[in-house]
Amino acid sequence: MRIIKNVIDNLNGLMQKNKYLKTFKPVMNAMDEFFFGTDKVTSLPHIVDNMDIKRLMSFVIIALLPVTIASIYFWGLRVLLVIAVSYAFGGLIEVCFAIFRKKEIHEGFLVTGLIFPLILPPGVPLWVVAVGSMFGVMFGKEVFGGTGRNIFNPAIAGRIFLTIAFPDIMTMHWQMPFSKGLGGFIHFQNTVDAVTTATPLVMFKNQGVIAPYLNLMFGQSAGCIGETFRIGIILGGLFLIVMRIVDWRLPLAYLATVVIFPYISNHLIHTQFALGGFQLLSGGLLLGAFFMATDPVTSPFTKQGRWIAGFLLGFLTVLIRGLSGYVEGVMFSILLINAFTPLIDTMVLKVRYKKK
Repeated sequence: MRIIKNVIDNLNGLMQKNKYLKTFKPVMNAMDEFFFGTDKVTSLPHIVDNMDIKRLMSFVIIALLPVTIASIYFWGLRVLLVIAVSYAFGGLIEVCFAIFRKKEIHEGFLVTGLIFPLILPPGVPLWVVAVGSMFGVMFGKEVFGGTGRNIFNPAIAGRIFLTIAFPDIMTMHWQMPFSKGLGGFIHFQNTVDAVTTATPLVMFKNQGVIAPYLNLMFGQSAGCIGETFRIGIILGGLFLIVMRIVDWRLPLAYLATVVIFPYISNHLIHTQFALGGFQLLSGGLLLGAFFMATDPVTSPFTKQGRWIAGFLLGFLTVLIRGLSGYVEGVMFSILLINAFTPLIDTMVLKVRYKKK
């Protein structure tokens, strides 16, 4: 570590002497803070809190580790390459905007760069990963001003762009996971069962078939890279709640609505929505509820607003899954609620703090 510190210090010294090299100072500062932490302090009194953006992002990464490791077992070592491409090309956009704005590189992309590949199909071409990652970072975050100013979740923005731009690649080509021995730990990719199966949501939509719940819980079904090992997602989500990284209100309202609304709707107006248990354990609902809908930047900051957002997310997810041409409604629901988040918080504050 001392060698790395000396290299960074020497490069910083060169940048101070050369005005052209100063352009890349945000990159060096990001490397310095990544390896050695920040030395910034404030001179004014603030509320004492041990949470900062670096610690928050670190806990989210830790919570995603079980899902990430499981995804390698289910889909092969190619998952590591998909994650690397996501980080490389999305990070390139992040660095370019930091240099252009002459501002520091924020740690937020560490989470975005990992979540984005986890919501992609296992066999997605690498060039599609690169395009989606760059689009998500650029149009989901940077055009709004960067971390803390973005309206939409960057990973979801990139995923929806790919779904609309390349529908065949993103919705038609699925493969079954490895399920024996060391699975994907000793294989690059499962090419034998590629494009021979359908996701549980598609099977229910077209055939009315409900996959066994245990298979859905432990990853024995087709789906996106990080959404099938749902027991790992639940454990990671509970970890974030216990560590107070996310507020429990929004995911609880989301999941409860997804369970209750189909039951009420099927009995009162005779719809054919899938029942709550299958809704919870299919698609990317759990991953979205715990890791994307709770994004501290794009989700409501008021407690009442989080309840409202959770109810709306559950309502929209069930409707989109049951009535639209897209069998997966989680991503579209979260993106829509992201757009309404400022309005939700504003209305809550106006009702709570009425003018006298």
